[in-house]
Amino acid sequence: MNKFKINIHGMTCTGCEEHVALALQNIGANNVEASFRRGEAVFELPENIGVKTANKAIKEAKYQPGEIEEVPSQENMVLGNEGDYDLLIIGSGGAAFSAAIKAIEYGAKVVMIERETIGGTCVNTGCVPSKTLLRAGKINHLAKVNPFKGLQISAGDVELAPLIRQKNELVNRLRHQKYIDLINEYGFDLIKGEAKFIDKNTIEVNGEKLSAKHFLIATGASPSLPEISGLKEVDYLTSTTLLELKKVPERLTVIGSGYIGMELGQLFHNLGSEVTLMQRSERLLKEYDPEISEAVEKALVEQGINLVKGATFEWVEQVGGNKKIYVTVNGKKKVVESEQLLVATGRKPNTDSLNLSAAGIEVGKRKEIVINDYARTSNEKVYAAGDVTLGPQFVYVAAYEGGIVADNAIRGLNKKLNLSVVPGITFINPAIATVGLTEKQAKEKGYEVKTSVLPLDTIPRALVNHETTGVFKLVADSKTLKVLGVHIVSENAGDVIYAATLVVKFGLTVEDLKESLAPYLTMAEGLKLAALTFDKDVSKLSCCAG
Repeated sequence: MNKFKINIHGMTCTGCEEHVALALQNIGANNVEASFRRGEAVFELPENIGVKTANKAIKEAKYQPGEIEEVPSQENMVLGNEGDYDLLIIGSGGAAFSAAIKAIEYGAKVVMIERETIGGTCVNTGCVPSKTLLRAGKINHLAKVNPFKGLQISAGDVELAPLIRQKNELVNRLRHQKYIDLINEYGFDLIKGEAKFIDKNTIEVNGEKLSAKHFLIATGASPSLPEISGLKEVDYLTSTTLLELKKVPERLTVIGSGYIGMELGQLFHNLGSEVTLMQRSERLLKEYDPEISEAVEKALVEQGINLVKGATFEWVEQVGGNKKIYVTVNGKKKVVESEQLLVATGRKPNTDSLNLSAAGIEVGKRKEIVINDYARTSNEKVYAAGDVTLGPQFVYVAAYEGGIVADNAIRGLNKKLNLSVVPGITFINPAIATVGLTEKQAKEKGYEVKTSVLPLDTIPRALVNHETTGVFKLVADSKTLKVLGVHIVSENAGDVIYAATLVVKFGLTVEDLKESLAPYLTMAEGLKLAALTFDKDVSKLSCCAG
C-alpha cells in the first residue's frame, strides 16, 4: 500500500467528507480520512491503482482534486501506543488550540492543561480587548478633533465603566465561540490545573501523573517588570490591569513605548487622559527605518501625546494617589508625575513553574524555550510554540506554529517552520504595518538596496481623508528590483500589509507593482504609487496615471 494526501476543493461539510470517502473506497482505497476543514483527504492505494484513478473518482463525485503527494511512512504516525495521550498540550491559547484541532483531525488522543483562563492572551487580555477599546477611543477622538469644516460634532467626558463592561461581554462571547465551545466540538480532554514536568516523559497536574507520546508547551508570555528602583512598591498597571480601570485617569504615564505602550497610551489619550510616553532609547521605534520612526513621532506629537526619549530611570515613588518617576534626560533631572502608571516594557515567557530542567528542556537567557526549525525542544518528545519561545509575538504566528507541531508530532511530516515573511501591525492611528526587511537589514544581508519613500500627502486617499501624516517605504534589490520589504504608516496600514506580504513572500518586483491595477482612492494604491516613485515624481501624475 502507498499512502497519499490530496487537496480537494468544494467540500463544505461532513456530508461532503462521506461522499469523498465513499468515492475513494469504491476504487479500492483503504483507510480514507477526508476533512472538509483542511480541504484534503488522506488514503492508501494498492500498488495496482494509480493516483489518476483517485483524481477521476473525486471529479465524478463532483469535487475538484488539487495537488496530490505521497505521504512517507513514519513510525510515529502509529497513534496511542505510548503514554496516556498522543499529544499533551500545556496552555490554551492560539498555538494550543491550533495544534489540538489538527491533531484531533489526524486521529490523535489529545489533552489540554490550563491553569488559568481558557483562550490565552489574545482573546482575554491582548488583541481583542485592546482593539475594541482602541476603536472606541478613535471614535471619541474624531468627535473632538476632526478636519472637516461645517461638521458640528463634540464629545463629552467618557464613561469608562460601560465601555469596559461591553469589552468584557465581547471577550466572553469570543472566548466561548473560538475556544471553549471547540473543546466539545473536537472532543479533546481539558484539565484545569498547573502542570509541571517530573521527568522527560511525564508531567504532574493536580497530584496526578500523566504521560504522553508527545508534548506541546504553549504557555505564552506575560508582562515583564524592568529593574527600576522603587517600582515594585508603587501601584503600577500592566497591559492587563489597565484594561480593567473603571475611570479615565486625568494623567497617565507609560514606561515603554513599544507597540503595547503606544497602543494603550494613545487609547487613553483618545479617551481623555494627558499621556506621557517614556523610553530609554533616543529614537522611537529604533528597530524600524528612520522614515517610519519619524512619521510615527510626528503623528503622536501632533495629537498631543508627550514623548520623553533617552531617559535614564532613577527611581519611582508613590505619594498619596500620585506616582512620581524620576529620570535623567540629556544630563538634566526631570520628574514626571501622574495619577496612573503603566509599565509596558516587554513580555517574559511563562516557564517558571514548568520544572523544565527535569525534562531536559533547554531555555535561553530570558528563560524562553529554545526550539529548532521543526518546533522541537532539546527533549525530542517535547515541542513548543507561540510566545513562550519569544519568537514573533503574534497570535497568527502562534497558531501557525501550533499547526506545524501537530503535523510533525502526530503525522511525522518533518515540516520546517518558515517565519521569513511575517507581517506586523501596531494599531495606533495612523497605524504602523511592516513586512520583510528594513533597509538596514537588507544591507546587512548583503543586498545592494534601492528604496522609495512616499509621503502620505501624495496619496489621494490620505488627501480626501485630510489625514496626511505618514509614509510608504519600499525596500528592493537594486539588481532585480525584487521587493524585500514594505513599511507603512497610515490609516488602514494593517489592511494594506497583507497584499504587501504576498508581494514579499512570492518574490514580486517593483515592476509587478507598477503594472498592477490599484483601485483609486484606497490606501492600498500607495503600494503602486510607492513603486512608481522609484523613477517618477508621482505628485506630477494625474489621478490613476501610471
